[in-house]
Amino acid sequence: MLYLLTNDDGIYAKGLSALYQELSKDAECLIVAPEIEQSAVGHAITIFRPLMVRRAHKDGKFLGYAVAGTPADCVKIGIKELAEKPVALVVSGINRGANVGINVLYSGTVSAATEAAIMGVPSLAISLNTLRDADFSFAARFARKMASFIMEHRSMNNVALNVNVPAVPEAEIKGIAVTKQGKAQPTECFEKRVDPRENIYYWLAGEMPSSVSEDTDSDVSALEKGMISITPIYYDLTKYDILAELADKVRTKLR
Repeated sequence: MLYLLTNDDGIYAKGLSALYQELSKDAECLIVAPEIEQSAVGHAITIFRPLMVRRAHKDGKFLGYAVAGTPADCVKIGIKELAEKPVALVVSGINRGANVGINVLYSGTVSAATEAAIMGVPSLAISLNTLRDADFSFAARFARKMASFIMEHRSMNNVALNVNVPAVPEAEIKGIAVTKQGKAQPTECFEKRVDPRENIYYWLAGEMPSSVSEDTDSDVSALEKGMISITPIYYDLTKYDILAELADKVRTKLR
C-alpha cells in the first residue's frame, strides 16, 4: 500500500518529516513536495513553464521528490508519473498554522488534498494551530489514526478530510468534532514600507478573529474550544440552494 505525502511548507519542513515517520509504520510512503514554501498559493497549477523535479536527499539518504511547483502540482505529478504503483491515500501536512474558515480557500495544504479527491484518491489535510516552531508528534500520531480510518472507509474517494489540531499538550485536547467549514476570515491590512532604495512595497498582515460570531458546529469554534476538527470538503463550489431561484430570474429577466 502506497501513501503519497506532500505539503505547502516545503520538502524539508519538520511537519512533513513527522508525518513520514508515523505513516511509514503502516505503509510505503512517497514524498512529493514543493522545493520551497508554497503557503497560500491555493489550488494553483503550473502550465506556462516546465515542471522541474529533482531527487532530494537528507543525511545522505533519498528523501523524496522536490517539485518546483505548487502542492496541487505535486499531487498531480506524484500520482501520474512518480509513483510506481497506485496511490492509496494522499496526506498533506502537517501544516504550521490552522486551515479553517475562509483560509481553507487559500491553503496550499488543503488544495493538495482537494486535488487528490478530484483525481479519485482518498485524501487528508492536517494542520497544527500554531505559527511557532512546534512539536508535531501528537498531530502526526493522529494523522496515522486518520489514515487508518480512511482506509477502512473507502467510500470517501471524492472527499477530502480537513483536520485541524490544537497546539496544546495531548492531555489538554478536549475531544474530536466533525465540523463544517466556518465563515471566519482574517482581518487584513497592508503594511506600507520603503526599501533601502526608497521603493515602496506592501506586506499583507492579518489575524483570525474570535469565534464569537461563528456557528458552534464550525471548524473555527471547535479549534478555539481545544478540540480537533474534522471537516469533509468537496471541490464542487455550486450554491445549490439558489439554483432554482436564479434560473427563474434568468428566464424572466434575461430573455
